[in-house]
Amino acid sequence: MTAVTTDSQPFLAAVEAALAARPGGEPAAVASLRQRAAARFAALGLPTTRDEEWRFTNLAPVATTPYRRARGGVPAGAAAWLAPYRLPGAIELVFAGGRLVPELSHSDELPAGLEIGGLGALLASGADGLLAELGRVTDRDQHAFANLNTALFTDGAFVRTAPGTVVERPIHLLFLGHAEEGEPTAAFPRVLLLAGERSELRLVERYVGRDGERYLTCPVTELIAAPEAVVDHYKVQREGDAAHHLAVFTVETGRGANVTSHSISLGGALVRHDVRGLLAGEGSEATLNGLYMVRGRQFVDTHMRIDHAQPRCDSHELYKGILNESARAVFNGRIHVHPHAQKTDAKQTNRNLLLSKEALVHTNPQLEIFADDVKCTHGSTVGQLDEEAIFYLRSRGIGEVAARSLLTYAFASDIVERIRVEPVRQELRDFLLDWIPHGEVVRDAT
Repeated sequence: MTAVTTDSQPFLAAVEAALAARPGGEPAAVASLRQRAAARFAALGLPTTRDEEWRFTNLAPVATTPYRRARGGVPAGAAAWLAPYRLPGAIELVFAGGRLVPELSHSDELPAGLEIGGLGALLASGADGLLAELGRVTDRDQHAFANLNTALFTDGAFVRTAPGTVVERPIHLLFLGHAEEGEPTAAFPRVLLLAGERSELRLVERYVGRDGERYLTCPVTELIAAPEAVVDHYKVQREGDAAHHLAVFTVETGRGANVTSHSISLGGALVRHDVRGLLAGEGSEATLNGLYMVRGRQFVDTHMRIDHAQPRCDSHELYKGILNESARAVFNGRIHVHPHAQKTDAKQTNRNLLLSKEALVHTNPQLEIFADDVKCTHGSTVGQLDEEAIFYLRSRGIGEVAARSLLTYAFASDIVERIRVEPVRQELRDFLLDWIPHGEVVRDAT
């Protein structure tokens, strides 16, 4: 391979080393997938601000950090530290450095029709049948970090439901990022979720880490919903304040399938979410909402593309952001309606609340419509708290501090209250009250 830029060389070297050390028993289809991804990453290199899709996102902090690949060691005291993030009653897999930690996981007493486990064991078993879907949605993607993950991942989670299976308990995938032996560490976990025809499940994908530790989490999640499947998905990103999180999330819906996903981004120093939605089955529906809350010098970038490839499909996206101090955010959303995707109903909205004069957001929702019988809308807003609303609350005996806190809380809780897993919803309520300025005022009032 030939390095495209000097900054890409450490990652290219890691890819070359990983391919050279690839286990001989890995399925041929996966080995071929890795080779293609490695070649694409070698051709692309790391994105720069000269690339249109990355023009507001400076990856210099990632490129100049001397990462080493995570070995998957469990840090001392991990069980106690992770305790607040566990999900009682859930089917739970825990990962450290991108690798499954069986002794911290709870995946016994599985309902009939549900398969769940570590991708590493699946690769070792050579189970070509299940792995046939791995990378199918993201293969040929020109996204550098999707290809980097495909070339380098060694473990992660797979979830598959048989047709007609209804999984009552939530599934929880808990990923711990950390610096191993005090050195910056990079992990590349993978999630493959295959929802069988007419099946139903809820899945919480959570990323956490300790403040002050330098590490990179570069995950890829592929969610494939068969005809009439119903999937309720949540991603909660609470990485440490010195961490980098560069993620790709892909969704494909079959005929009549219904997928709802909420992405909550709270931690990390530099965060990027790339969301790809393909409505590939007639009459399917995808709801993709999100909330990002950043302060200090945090940076979060959300890039989304939704492809309506079949008729009578609905997509709805509402992303909200709250920025304080010198934080930065980017939202770039695109809805692409293919020529034969008649009767499309699509709506995309991005709303941002700036709590300081130094905060800055770049927002750019877009529509690309090549069909003539559609209903599509998009819009974005950027602003501060409504002074008329503050005046209204103050005229009813509420102090100015309380009024501002209440309005900020209400802005974010619009997304939080849509979460149907009660422990996760309550965790985010508590985080929100601790995060917003003078949140104790709202806590006392509520």
